[in-house]
Amino acid sequence: MDKENRISTPDKIIVLTNSIREVPSNDLRNQLISFINDLINEDFNALVQLLYRVDVNEKKLKELLKENENADAPVIIADLIITRQLQKIESKKQFSQRKKSDAEDSW
Repeated sequence: MDKENRISTPDKIIVLTNSIREVPSNDLRNQLISFINDLINEDFNALVQLLYRVDVNEKKLKELLKENENADAPVIIADLIITRQLQKIESKKQFSQRKKSDAEDSW
């Protein structure tokens, strides 16, 4: 059994999500959608835990799923995960800039 098959689907999603540094390619997005679809069908509890781990807003997810009843749930979830990852990256940039600015102002 190769190493990739030993990695759980939630961990594959985390690795994939952590590789995002900018708006991802369609290939990466489609891979994420596929992994999420697998979790929906095979281990829904793992998906819920993953969404907490990635810090996807539960209220927003429920609203989007309700508003888009005919849309594919994995697509909505993948886009929320991507959006959240991009938000984290932006927050880190802003924090590091503020920290750098604070350091310049200190002795």
